[in-house]
Order: sequence, then structure tokens, then C-alpha cells
Amino acid sequence: MEIPFLYDDTAAFPDVFEAIEERDGFVAIGGSLSAQRLLTAYRQGIFPWFSEGDPVCWWALSPRTVLYPEKCHIGRSLQKTLRNKPYLVTVNQKFPAVIATCAGVRRPEQSGTWITEEMQQAYIGLYELGHAHSFECWYPDENGVLNLAGGLYGVQIGRVFFGESMFALRPDASKIAFACAVPYLAKCGIEIIDCQQNTDHLARFGSELIAFETFQTALNDLTDKALDEPIGSGWIAQSKIVLEEPFE
Repeated sequence: MEIPFLYDDTAAFPDVFEAIEERDGFVAIGGSLSAQRLLTAYRQGIFPWFSEGDPVCWWALSPRTVLYPEKCHIGRSLQKTLRNKPYLVTVNQKFPAVIATCAGVRRPEQSGTWITEEMQQAYIGLYELGHAHSFECWYPDENGVLNLAGGLYGVQIGRVFFGESMFALRPDASKIAFACAVPYLAKCGIEIIDCQQNTDHLARFGSELIAFETFQTALNDLTDKALDEPIGSGWIAQSKIVLEEPFE
């Protein structure tokens, strides 16, 4: 199987549908993780995914797992947690810490991480450009001091949010972050959340599989549309915590 190679000065990606049909979605290998290349990739439904020490690999999975915000399902157990547990959820307060923690958390199904140091720096660059965002969940300790307990991050282009990874250092923290992030993103104008791969965790929130053709049609329509309001910075949800503005 011959994999197309991208040079640093290569602007275009190979045909996505050929990659899906002939290489299980393996689009290309090589090239840089520049902001321009990453944004070009995401607009086409392509994302980087590779291990430490490997060259950059680009993928376009089909079928694609997505979540439509209006279809997000919050189960009874999580609803109870959202009502009764003390927490704070913020947006864009600790992006470097979120992506670093996502990289460092041990996952039972994986022996390493695909969020390499190179990739972390690339997404921090997107964050600085306003195209990547993090959501943080904080739990208070016995003294009321808030500690980062979980979170997630992703890329935003137009009205599409491309979810990348999440972590939980404490029980339910990533679930709370996600449950609060989805309605906030919807309020800003996000119409579809790309989940890339199907998992039981996402399925419980209402994610679904769609054909890549359907996903690409949505990208063509939504990535060029402006949000109703920008994804900001600060706190977006809290329970049983008294806050003083601004949150720091």
C-alpha cells in the first residue's frame, strides 16, 4: 500500500475519498503541523494522528462520529451529579494545562499518547489564533480552593467544533465539562461537534455515526459561517460554589 507523502511546501491534501476506499482513511504521511495546514485539514475532515517518534500521519475516518448539540443526552445519573456536586466549569482558562494533562493521563486501551510535544505546541498555536478552545472542570478541596479535575479541548472553525481529547483526574469531571460545554457551544452557534471515533462514553451523550459524504457536506456549509457570538473566556457553569467576578 503506497501512502502519499506531504512535503512542507505541499499545500493540498490527496483525495480523501480515495484514502477512505483504498487505505481505511489513511490520507497521507509527512508535512508540518503548521496552523495553516491544520486548518486546511480540518476543513476537509482530516486530522493528524500518530505516535511519539513516528512521522505525522493524516486520517479521515468513515463513517464519522458526530454529536448534534440539540440531540445531546444527559442521563439521570449525570443530571443528579450536575445538580448536587460542587464544581465550576470554565472556558479557555488553562488550555496548555488541559492539552498537557490529556497527553499525560493513562488510558487503559492505549500504551502511549498521540498528543506529542510537537502536537501540543501546534494546538497551543491554534489556541493563540482563536481556533482552539479548552473547557475546564474545577472541584473545590476541603478548604474551598478550586483544583483542575477534568477538561477537554478541540478546534473550532466556523460553526463546527472538532473535539480532540478529554481527561478526568476526579470522578465525573470530564462528563461535567462536556455536559456544560455542549450547550455553551450551541449558544455560540456551533451546529455540529466532530467526535472522530465512536466510543461508549460519547454514545451515552447521543453521538451518532454518519457517512463521510454527509459529514463533508456539513463542513462545506458550516466552516464558512460565523458564530452567533465568539467562544469567550471565563466561567460558564457552576454548582454550589459562590464566585467573585472575574474568575481567576
